Amino acid sequence: KNIHEHQYPASTTKILTTLIASEECSLDEVVTFSHDAVFGTPRDSNHIAMDAGDTLTMEQCLNAILIRSANEVSYAVAEHIGETWEGFADIMNQRARELGCVDSNFVNPNGLPDENHYTSAYDLAMIGRAFFANEMLCRITTTPKLVIPKEKEDLVEWNQMKLLPGYEYAYEYLVGCKTGYTDAARSTLVSCAEKDGLKLICVVLNDESPYHYEDTIALFNY
Repeated sequence: KNIHEHQYPASTTKILTTLIASEECSLDEVVTFSHDAVFGTPRDSNHIAMDAGDTLTMEQCLNAILIRSANEVSYAVAEHIGETWEGFADIMNQRARELGCVDSNFVNPNGLPDENHYTSAYDLAMIGRAFFANEMLCRITTTPKLVIPKEKEDLVEWNQMKLLPGYEYAYEYLVGCKTGYTDAARSTLVSCAEKDGLKLICVVLNDESPYHYEDTIALFNY
């Protein structure tokens, strides 16, 4: 429905960010958090309380972005790969075109509100096709909790994705998923399910919670 209509993706942007990171980097690369990455991220948005000068491996970054949707981690990964936020946005747009996207313009790695940052259901499905072909990325999105060792106390954050086992919208055929939310984008969800050898990708944009889960399940079942 309205497959090419411009929509705000919110944090479903991160499937492109993490796809690029998985393609461009080794998992043991060390990502250092800059002042901009930490303090350029709104404190009322999703984050894992990193500080300037902190480091994580790329594998830990992918986990933090996909399990906890950490915005400052997306920023740090963008700087690590593209040197600047803007440099990474150029890489995002180039990779999106390579994947078959025709409606998108990405200006940041995390999907925080920007009127120039938009995509479509079609384009997110094209990106999703590459993302969900990566078993590691799929596995991370369905991991129940994020654990990052720290000196004083380990960081532990739970995955809030309600299509996972144990949640009210648990979907047994789920392969992978990423949600998003901003006031402008509303609730967004890109997911993949497989049953009897048939793999489907579903993109739901501009929905209201919890209907983004209900609509996704209804579409898969249909």
